[in-house]
Amino acid sequence: MSVFDQVEFDNHENVVFCADKETGLKAIIAVHSTKLGPAVGGCRLWQYDNNQDAIYDVLRLSKGMTYKNAVARLPFGGGKSVIIGDAKEIKSEALFKAFGRHLERLGGAYYSAEDVNITCDDVAIMNTETDYVLGLEGKSGNPSPFTALGTFLGIKAAYQHKHGHQDLAGVKVAVQGLGAVAYSLCKHLHEAGAELFVTDINTASVERVVNDFNAIAVGIDDIYDLDVDVYAPCALGATVNDETIARLKASIIAGCANNQLAESRHGEIVREKGILYAPDYVINAGGIINVYYETAEGGYNEAAATKHVEGIFDTLTEIFKRSESEQKSTHLIADELAQEIIENGL
Repeated sequence: MSVFDQVEFDNHENVVFCADKETGLKAIIAVHSTKLGPAVGGCRLWQYDNNQDAIYDVLRLSKGMTYKNAVARLPFGGGKSVIIGDAKEIKSEALFKAFGRHLERLGGAYYSAEDVNITCDDVAIMNTETDYVLGLEGKSGNPSPFTALGTFLGIKAAYQHKHGHQDLAGVKVAVQGLGAVAYSLCKHLHEAGAELFVTDINTASVERVVNDFNAIAVGIDDIYDLDVDVYAPCALGATVNDETIARLKASIIAGCANNQLAESRHGEIVREKGILYAPDYVINAGGIINVYYETAEGGYNEAAATKHVEGIFDTLTEIFKRSESEQKSTHLIADELAQEIIENGL
């Protein structure tokens, strides 16, 4: 199937395929929209099963960033990039310099930042070849704590809407995936008194959360069957699908992963099942909000970034109320809100 024929293409402004023979770099940069400003979105490094999967992923993520930045009221368009390969094998200074040169050729249409398997140090190497990167140490720095904060507040907003209060003491939360954002999320939840059930393909990550936050470790596939209040998907996307929805006992889906719904129709299925879904690109916008303040006049302001992230609670509350009033799934309400902002401006 050609790129243009994919539903996920959605009139992307630009899709660039990048390669560098010396370093083995194979990457794709997707710019979905620059209507509200330059496209901004992280770079992820992943070993895809095939190139078609990489294209599908970058297109979905890029469009998601357009909507995420709009709903977060940021003067950014949406874009994303993926580097194809095993992070344990291909990471090198030369590779990230080569990728930085490809970013430079886009002339500022797209700014990259951290995402899966990409660190602040990696972005700093890109920065030696281009200024079109964000999330640098000494400026906004690591966005993970802000993504975690926004996700935590989103869980509280969902619980408030569902149960009439925000007290998470004793609330059972199943966290799938324990990367940097999820670790910080678990810390917030533990401090709020929640009971954690966790899983990850990395046993060291599981052991760390179990030891630090008194979490209960469960099997990778068992996470869907738990009798919990909240399912928090924090790994890769599409874990809310035909097979898993039938198994979920949680009344809330709220996590920091991107593209949590395997297909758009799954948003309506979970609504009909009585599950409240916090749209992924709304709840996980804390990181990009923090990155924005790196570009603010006068330099980075952590207090202003934090206050903006706290607004995720109110945005989700608005979406939940509209969903209930219009009897429409929350992800469609979020899309409509994003489209309204893109059409009318910030």
